[in-house]
Amino acid sequence: MSAITSEKMKTPQVRQFSVFLKNKVGALLELVRLLDEKNIVVLALSIAESSETAISRMIVSDPDRTAELFREHDIAHSECELMVVELPGGPGDLSGVLAALLMAEVNVYFIYPLLVRPRGHPVLALHMDDIECATSVLLGEGFKLLNQGDLSR
Repeated sequence: MSAITSEKMKTPQVRQFSVFLKNKVGALLELVRLLDEKNIVVLALSIAESSETAISRMIVSDPDRTAELFREHDIAHSECELMVVELPGGPGDLSGVLAALLMAEVNVYFIYPLLVRPRGHPVLALHMDDIECATSVLLGEGFKLLNQGDLSR
C-alpha cells in the first residue's frame, strides 16, 4: 500500500467562528469594528437569531489573530472546520454539489455564501458530517475546493 493511500486524505478546510451575541441593536457592528481595527476582513457572514441571542457564523481573513482577539476581549465563541467549494458555472452548480453529496450520503448541516469571489466565481461554505467523503466526491465531480490561503489573499 502506498503512503498516499494509507494516509488520511488531506481535506482543504477553512475555520469558521460562531460568535454568540446579545440580540441588541449594534452588537454585530461592534464585533465587525473590533475586527476592522485589527485589519481582519470578514469574508463570509451568516446570522441565526433567537429572542435573546444571535449566533454570528463568520469566516475571516486571519483566523489565528481572530481567535486571539476573541480571547483577549472575552467574546464567547466556538470554532469548526468547513469546506468551501467554488461554483465555476455560477449558482446553477448548486444542484450538482448537492446531488454529489446526496450520492455520497453526506449530511449537510448548513450552507452559506461568501462575500468574496477569489477567482471570480460564487463560493459556498458548507458544514457536513463527513468532510473527507465530501472532499472525495466533490473533487471526483470536478469541483474546486478552496482553503484558507485561497480566501485570505
